[in-house]
Amino acid sequence: MVHVVLGLVRASHPEPAVAVTTVSALLAWGVGHPPAGVAAVALTVLASQLAIGWVNDLLDADRDTAVGRRDKPVAAGQVGRRTVGVAGVLAAVATPLPALTLNPTAAFWATVALVSALLYNWPLKSTPASVLPYAVSFGALPAFVVLGLPGTPTPPAWLVAAGALLGAGAHFANVLPDLADDARTGVRGLPHRLGPAGTRTAAVLLLLAATATLVLGPPGPPSWAGLGAIAVAAVVPPAVSYASRASAGSRPATAAPAVGGGTGVVGDAGTVRPDRPDRPDRPVAVFRAVMLVALIDVVLLVASGRVV
Repeated sequence: MVHVVLGLVRASHPEPAVAVTTVSALLAWGVGHPPAGVAAVALTVLASQLAIGWVNDLLDADRDTAVGRRDKPVAAGQVGRRTVGVAGVLAAVATPLPALTLNPTAAFWATVALVSALLYNWPLKSTPASVLPYAVSFGALPAFVVLGLPGTPTPPAWLVAAGALLGAGAHFANVLPDLADDARTGVRGLPHRLGPAGTRTAAVLLLLAATATLVLGPPGPPSWAGLGAIAVAAVVPPAVSYASRASAGSRPATAAPAVGGGTGVVGDAGTVRPDRPDRPDRPVAVFRAVMLVALIDVVLLVASGRVV
């Protein structure tokens, strides 16, 4: 049982799940939700994140097995596909329930965010529209938080736009470590069509736009801390991306087994580890930088008291 539980935790994509839930709870507190409201927001977002992660790993199980993703519990056999599937369905059904304690409108937008994210898992992941579910889901998230307040106030347009921009940037940053694996299994979303350099550029520019919108969008002059956040967003992700590529480039690339036999050399997305020839290094530093800057943005926003 402990083995299965640990597998479910790993299959839920815990790092982004915790990050998105934390940011949502902070935003809920910042817009004026009482403790019960903050808890309802956090439980709603956590349930949706669990559902998205579990369904994603279930649908990607064959691909993950084909490319040797031993870090994926389903592909590694740590947890069964049926178990992950049932857990994903239960989490999806549970998602709107805490939101209903706020009001039906909030529950509706929480459901919109969930459905949009599930549509990314299938069928939009391998299409030029792959960025759309991220933009819709992240844009609907602050709308859900604000609409959950008594009287269902209209969410500020700049807040929804910032969420959509952040989501789009997160998509490009999140896919970046997997470009090589995805190419070997036929996934062709928008980042794959842009290539590694285009994907990095899109992630950095979208994050910068999201930060600028969060800082400059609210009424009144921006704070010095907010302007500092824009500077951080302009400098940190590109610096992390450069350092990550330099680190990967310093290691010699090795032949990696390709799907269906033969070998392939992992290029810009990573190098093959000598101790794990079946699995290339996954440079996740850019995605972590995106989440870090997003957290800084929300903290500054909440501290300024200019959310709604």
